[in-house]
Amino acid sequence: MKDINFNTLSNRPRILLAPLDWGLGHATRCIPIILKLQQQNCEVIIAAETGIKFLLEKEFPNLIFIHLAGYRIRYSYSKFCLPLRLVLQFPKLLYRVYVEKIWLNNVIKTHHIDGVISDNRFGLSNKNIPCVYITHQIKIKTNYRLTEYIIQKIHYHFINKYNTCWVPDNEGKLNFAGELSHPAVLPKTSVKYIGPLSRFEKNETEIKYDLCIILSGPEPQRSLFEKIILQQLKIFNGSVFIVRGLPGNLHQIELKSTNIEIKNHLPTSELNTVLLQSKMIISRSGYTTVMDLIKLQKRAILVPTPGQTEQEYLARYLHDNKIFYSAPQHNFSLLDELKKAMQFCFKKTTCSLKDYENVISKFIFVLKNNNNKNI
Repeated sequence: MKDINFNTLSNRPRILLAPLDWGLGHATRCIPIILKLQQQNCEVIIAAETGIKFLLEKEFPNLIFIHLAGYRIRYSYSKFCLPLRLVLQFPKLLYRVYVEKIWLNNVIKTHHIDGVISDNRFGLSNKNIPCVYITHQIKIKTNYRLTEYIIQKIHYHFINKYNTCWVPDNEGKLNFAGELSHPAVLPKTSVKYIGPLSRFEKNETEIKYDLCIILSGPEPQRSLFEKIILQQLKIFNGSVFIVRGLPGNLHQIELKSTNIEIKNHLPTSELNTVLLQSKMIISRSGYTTVMDLIKLQKRAILVPTPGQTEQEYLARYLHDNKIFYSAPQHNFSLLDELKKAMQFCFKKTTCSLKDYENVISKFIFVLKNNNNKNI
């Protein structure tokens, strides 16, 4: 590896961080990583666009942001058409990976980057500087053995181009992503389990809302689920807070009901408070949301995005292990599912949420000592 040239007299490593644009979770779980990098006296540059950029700019207004186009994967209205739609978008995804490889080479030179942290973006590896790949989904579920085998080979091809792979889950049997994070065969590159990541903090807070609904994920399914929820809330008498998961969107929904508060987006501190103030949460079963709920020790109904096999697997896995209750979006009945969730035997879980700090400290130590081994 070539000599690393730091960018200031104070010897501050300059780190490029780039989250995937496939839902907001990839960005929000990077927040504790960014905070730790700042504590380690690193200069962080964030590569993103649209909603991801807006969200992180609100959290870190003083950081440098550079434009990096997302993969812009679109879902279908029908879960049965989703596999075909994803296959048809695969050439576009590979092209984006090719483009971002070229983009990264230029950015390293122009911005004097010392290290890269990529959250699930395949093309942000470079042989000349240490590069980290973050994913909880080492194994990608498709529900078909042949396609899982092919996709895992492709995924490992990209993972193995990085110096190391950070997995935000526990290493042992008491984990939260099951086979996704603990496949039978790991990639060849170094894999480090860094424990769950969450931007939130738990504290004692008085309950204010009967229900908090967090809408998120790719369109059109986000809007379809929102329509279902808004229709069924007409017969719900409790107090409700809805977060639409639309950072940067200025269009507001006006509701006649006085017991429902609705926001397009909330910054971390406000969302943290609303979640703690809520008796029950309804959300997608995205892994970042799962980690947040585990840290806050909140009860939740998880409704996976139809056709998103990762979320469907996580919802089943967490339901079977009594960590969260889950229900499908198809024929979703708010009152029925709330009644069942109230009778569900939730298992209390605790875990360490500081493991990632040690991993990041070691990463920075390696950078400063010009050695990319054992990152």
